[in-house]
Amino acid sequence: MIKKVFTQYWLVLLGVVIGALGGYLYWLFIGCSSGSCPITSSPLLSSLWGAVMGGLLFSIFKREEKSNE
Repeated sequence: MIKKVFTQYWLVLLGVVIGALGGYLYWLFIGCSSGSCPITSSPLLSSLWGAVMGGLLFSIFKREEKSNE
């Protein structure tokens, strides 16, 4: 079951991981020092936002399986 999920959605999962890392690095190096920015003031929210955006971006490149019907 888990192997099937990884083989079917590996590209989206890779996008989630890369996006979360990118969101964390954005918070670390750029971020919002005043705390008034709702997304970039927290490392958790910045990482979650990056994970969602990475998953959505990488899902664009997912190939659809051809059916023989």
